[in-house]
Amino acid sequence: MTDTYDPNRKVYKAGDHMYSMVDLLASAISPEYQMNGLPRVSDFHLKVGEPVRFRLDNDLQVVPEGVPLTPELIEPMVFSLLRPDHIAQLRSDPLVDLDAAFELPGGKYYFRVNVFRDRDGLAAVVRLLPPFIPPLEEIGFMSDLTWKSVIAAKQGFVLLCGVTGSGKSTTIASFLARINEQRPVRIITLEDPIEFVFPNKRALFSQREIGQHAVSFASGLRSVLRENPDIVYVGEIRDPETASQALTAAETGHLVFSTMHTRDTVGALTRIVDMFPSDRSRELMVQLSFSLSFVINQKLIPRANGQGRCAAIEVLRNNSAMSNLIRTGNWQQIYGGIETRSKEGMNTLEQALISLYTRGMITLDEAINHANDASIVDHLAPYMDTNRKKP
Repeated sequence: MTDTYDPNRKVYKAGDHMYSMVDLLASAISPEYQMNGLPRVSDFHLKVGEPVRFRLDNDLQVVPEGVPLTPELIEPMVFSLLRPDHIAQLRSDPLVDLDAAFELPGGKYYFRVNVFRDRDGLAAVVRLLPPFIPPLEEIGFMSDLTWKSVIAAKQGFVLLCGVTGSGKSTTIASFLARINEQRPVRIITLEDPIEFVFPNKRALFSQREIGQHAVSFASGLRSVLRENPDIVYVGEIRDPETASQALTAAETGHLVFSTMHTRDTVGALTRIVDMFPSDRSRELMVQLSFSLSFVINQKLIPRANGQGRCAAIEVLRNNSAMSNLIRTGNWQQIYGGIETRSKEGMNTLEQALISLYTRGMITLDEAINHANDASIVDHLAPYMDTNRKKP
């Protein structure tokens, strides 16, 4: 029955044509969906009762004339992207959801596959990973001081946050790639799944996948700290044990990168503290104030010309003033502290959005809609007409 799960088998009908999963995924990299060599298609969505959809820039589109997926059709399509042990897990446990990776023939394009069940049956989201790691100069930081300080750091906790699909993993990959070019260090990653494969240049990498090389992020971190790393990348902070291990690793002289799903930098800090019992809040705030180096929040905003997206990035750098606010839990003062410290490489999301708007990269509506602070409207007022460049 293995041929049933061949990703090259043409099983999906759209119009007069039949497509395999390889055909569908390869369509994401066709020239019509690229800008500056980068694909504009980010995800494919497969769900029973619906035709295959794909996300172009920020909008879901239906595969033209694609047929609705049935339970009998979706299974071979999804299973063709998975390893046998993944298929066995899905068959044996109806409550399981899992992450996997799939590589298009040729080895240049990789996809992250998330499989789950909803009320209609099996479902999957297949995300295209960038074909190359963008240089830090092109990520979208308002100040080069930010990324230069991160890659020069010898220890501390660097947290990338934002909603799903905001480019967190890509930014961390850019940091690690630049460090790989410049520093003779030992880097160990814990990922679910492995997204970017790093060649060993000046750095020595060991990349470990959860479920393949470690049971969980927390257990993997415990063993990593016995493996003489200089830098550790933990794919995601999901639970108190992982958060505690990551902070301890940063405290004990390691540079630790990780991600978290939050809407802003302050939300990332409070989320970590709130993971633990309230009687430990004081302890966690003190630990954060010492361990934290940077919190970087990202959003991807549709470009004004309709061709792709650009990043709006908020940056908190843990200097002495920020450390005091974190230690005492004065969360409401952090935003103002970020806003006034641009010379130290910090900026709010709203400052990033205003910069993108005044440079003609995004529209006024997008700037307002993606802001976390409604007062951005007042700050944008002086730029709405004469000061704005045309897209």
